Amino acid sequence: MDIFTEILEGRQQLNVQEIMQILPHRYPFLLIDRVVEIERKKRIVALKNVTMNEPFFQGHFPGVPVMPGVLVVEAIAQAGGTLLLPEVPDRDKLLIMFTSIERAKFRRPVVPGDQLRIEIDVRNWKPRRAKMQGRAMVDGKLACEATVMCQLIPKVRENAEAAPEAEAAGAVSGE
Repeated sequence: MDIFTEILEGRQQLNVQEIMQILPHRYPFLLIDRVVEIERKKRIVALKNVTMNEPFFQGHFPGVPVMPGVLVVEAIAQAGGTLLLPEVPDRDKLLIMFTSIERAKFRRPVVPGDQLRIEIDVRNWKPRRAKMQGRAMVDGKLACEATVMCQLIPKVRENAEAAPEAEAAGAVSGE
């Protein structure tokens, strides 16, 4: 049985290898390590262990490492993608892309040693679009919150004939 079927049948937890079967992201841009709760089409809770080894800490900021807020929002979006992609029948032909970020607020810095608990609630779900409310917390305290919207778009073929399709896909705001 594949991971998508297991989720659709009620699987609640995922490790990083199983997350990578769902999301196309890879190191250094895969920003969730574990899923601890899934309620199909409604809610997901994921974890990100923030370590000093993260490549962005080399430049953000030397001597005072802080996880960039945009990457905290990206972790929120990735958790949402992990929740939604198993529900999409033709997911192997599609990419899930940001279309907007609203009301992003950063309440405290995220630093090495923190564990982000990312909670996503689906606000609106349509066959090719979703709106989700996300929160990232550290030790029970809110670090970031944002409403993210995404859309499924066709994957672009990797050859010269795909150039017109790539330009058309660019009309949708991407990550």
